[in-house]
Amino acid sequence: MNTSNHRYHSLSVALHWLMLLLIAAVYACIELRTSFPRGSEPRELIKHWHFALGMAVFVLVWLRLLGRLVFPTPPIRPQPPGWQHALAAAMHLALYALMIGLPLLGWLILSAGDKTQIFTWLTLPSLVAPNRELAGQLKEIHEWLGVAGYWLIGLHAAAGVAHHYVLRDNTLVRMLPAGRGN
Repeated sequence: MNTSNHRYHSLSVALHWLMLLLIAAVYACIELRTSFPRGSEPRELIKHWHFALGMAVFVLVWLRLLGRLVFPTPPIRPQPPGWQHALAAAMHLALYALMIGLPLLGWLILSAGDKTQIFTWLTLPSLVAPNRELAGQLKEIHEWLGVAGYWLIGLHAAAGVAHHYVLRDNTLVRMLPAGRGN
């Protein structure tokens, strides 16, 4: 687990890309569920995977935040203007808020819907008493934030590509696995 002054720590890099895969799987599950009729076994299984993968994101985001505190952030070279730093900080704050908020909202929805058993081997503790009306309200917020997540993730990826190919700085390379993007 190396660290250097020009790349993120290898734990941070590994968690970043692992969480990208998990988040993509979470989104894929929720999109694929519509391929099956309501109440069918495949649809229910896909929904359960959506819940379980979302909870994996919720657990791992705390490790990422700890990594941000423990390991230094490598500088961008050449250094961008202050407004770019401010936009990047706002984007990262929004992405972390989604990685915490969406799974937490999902957990609250399951709790309010009295459906905390995800798989036979995984039951979450209930965060609130069963309340169908609350579950419906939380689901609307969860879905809206999920759509916002598509946009934020897309903007985040586009910014990384723009920094690499247009601005020609090391923003993207800092987060690539060792040996990539040199």
